[in-house]
Amino acid sequence: MNTNYVSDTAQRTAGMFSGQSYRGGVLVIDDEAAICKVVRMALEKDGYYVVDAEDGAQAIRILNEGEHPVVIDVIITDIRMPNINGIEAIKYFQREYPSVPLIVLTGFPDIDLATQLMKQGITDYLVKPVDRKKLHTAVADAIASRHLDWFA
Repeated sequence: MNTNYVSDTAQRTAGMFSGQSYRGGVLVIDDEAAICKVVRMALEKDGYYVVDAEDGAQAIRILNEGEHPVVIDVIITDIRMPNINGIEAIKYFQREYPSVPLIVLTGFPDIDLATQLMKQGITDYLVKPVDRKKLHTAVADAIASRHLDWFA
């Protein structure tokens, strides 16, 4: 478990409310710390507030713990992870946070799974290593679609 996630999250949350301009909050879930770091750095460089988790269980705790849950506009999740895998996490997020768009970022491309997940409401299905521009576009589009839903 990433023992620094609480202090990292607290520091980024403090920054979020210090007058800095953020494009939105992103939760990145991947059991590979290097992937989380690369995605977090790319998205933070693009102006997003980013929190990461090493699996679905930690992601659920991050979203639900404390008096003031983290504000997340989009969730990016891997599929193959220990504890609570991506498929289980997606089902949970769709049930508990139905307005938050979900993006899959996986190292194991599977056309049948991608098609199935897209039919179930996943916003995008990306394959590692993902191009930074493609990642940015997927996140921006997901957040824009969420904001459009507010006015539907």
